[in-house]
Amino acid sequence: MIQEPPTPAPGLSMIVLITTDRRLGVGHLDSPRVRPRRDESFVNEAYVNAVRAAGGVPLLVAPGEADLDALFSVADAVVITGGNLDIHPHHYGALVSARLDTPDERRTESELAIARRCIQDGIPVLGVCGGMQALAVAAGGTLLQDIHTLVPDALEHEQPTDPAEGWHSLRVESSALRLVLGRAPVVNSTHHQAVDDPGPFRPVAWAPDGVIEAIELPGHPFCTGVQWHPELLGVQPYTLMVDVARALGR
Repeated sequence: MIQEPPTPAPGLSMIVLITTDRRLGVGHLDSPRVRPRRDESFVNEAYVNAVRAAGGVPLLVAPGEADLDALFSVADAVVITGGNLDIHPHHYGALVSARLDTPDERRTESELAIARRCIQDGIPVLGVCGGMQALAVAAGGTLLQDIHTLVPDALEHEQPTDPAEGWHSLRVESSALRLVLGRAPVVNSTHHQAVDDPGPFRPVAWAPDGVIEAIELPGHPFCTGVQWHPELLGVQPYTLMVDVARALGR
């Protein structure tokens, strides 16, 4: 039986950690002045806006942040974001067997550590796109290295249109997500990898070609991964995550 989301306690500001992406060797070649090439940490502002709209206070976390105790002493919830990278297969005991986009070991190691801490300590966490894949791998799951190579009759999961528009429908099983999304929402799609073996997670949504699109961790207050980018379509399930954190009084 699926429980209704908890009633949030009023008046509490929820600090939500948001992991950031990384660009290496960024320069400003169009500037009239010389600008040396430096690395940058950044995040799509849609994540920040979604957390704010859901009632959270965003706190950005740079890749490689080592002091998890300091971070989690103030965190009420966490968003593990997507990005232009793949998790290297060695993190789930596999060899490279298909397309592998640029890995970023610093970011991957950081996000896997954050994911494991959230799982272990019962901290509400939402994994988005690659963040969903990080949750699964952190818990012992595996990934499909390339959907088009490994899934017969696969849909196009790297939509050529604006991801602020829906691309394909989902079949959503009875779950906390279905309470806020409905049975068959239409979502965007910007990925070439997907969760294969979800480990301890329960798959709760699928694309029409059978690719897993959402996972939830049984027994955890809120540990959910979604393969699409809800921050570009609305604030769910960000609101659900913040409401759970507020109800826990973290």
